Amino acid sequence: MQTKPFRIGTRGSPLALAQAHETRARLMAAHGLPEDMFEIVVLSTKGDRITDRSLALIGGKGLFTEEIEAQLSSGELDFAVHSSKDMPTKLPDGLYLSAFLPREDMRDAFIGRSAARLLDLPEGATVGSASLRRQALIKRLRPDLNVIVFRGQVETRLAKLAEGQADATLLAYAGLKRLGKLDVPTEILDPVSFPPAPAQGAIGIESRIGDARIDALLSAIDDRPTRAAVSCERGFLGTLDGSCRTPIAGYATVEGDDLQFRGMILTPDGSQFHEIETSGPVSDAERLGSAAGQAIRDKARADFFESWG
Repeated sequence: MQTKPFRIGTRGSPLALAQAHETRARLMAAHGLPEDMFEIVVLSTKGDRITDRSLALIGGKGLFTEEIEAQLSSGELDFAVHSSKDMPTKLPDGLYLSAFLPREDMRDAFIGRSAARLLDLPEGATVGSASLRRQALIKRLRPDLNVIVFRGQVETRLAKLAEGQADATLLAYAGLKRLGKLDVPTEILDPVSFPPAPAQGAIGIESRIGDARIDALLSAIDDRPTRAAVSCERGFLGTLDGSCRTPIAGYATVEGDDLQFRGMILTPDGSQFHEIETSGPVSDAERLGSAAGQAIRDKARADFFESWG
């Protein structure tokens, strides 16, 4: 019988803490356990500490997970809570994504100062975003706009916007909802014309492979439709590259035993793009995503990817 608290690893941002608290609350409800049976361990990651450069320049998504995964591998943590879109497609040996909470809204939120909608921004307006996907999608729809790098936590980016460093910015709607900032977005972007990052809006839980005790604990809160959708999206991402140096978008929706997926790849300047749609059984989720990634790669041909560096 468990006598010591389960140790939950997380980053220290308000959003990361909200996600860890939601995970703890679901586990308490599922197992009838008191709050003191869960210890939330906050770790600072390199991605949190370096905020003046884009992720593409400093090493990619693993910068948000490296320190946490080291303690997970060593046994200092029992499991870790992440934003699934921040997870590299290849995880350290011995670790895996063992559970997913029910997915929040996957769409991007537009926050405008000089206009309420992206398409209504004045010509030459400045939009702040650190995401290469968002930058490329903005330029695809509005090549006249000036896009600058905006990094930092949600509150930091909103403060930069309020200071007038940009006319608009974009954030994940799921994060704003989890932080209770429903009044912040001025437009929720259509996922067909402005597709989200793979796994956006999904909280993923990472643990050690073969840890039966933790697997049993987490299986009670694992949301199967979210698992299927994210598996498909990560399959697409992994086949194409999956670093923060590439503009890749895609999302899957699950209805019963059926899964539908839409994916897009773009050149960084948004001038060229390729889209793909596929569907199939939920049981084939990861294979469907991987096959879509290979099909869109074949469609785009090698010269398209030269711009990805």
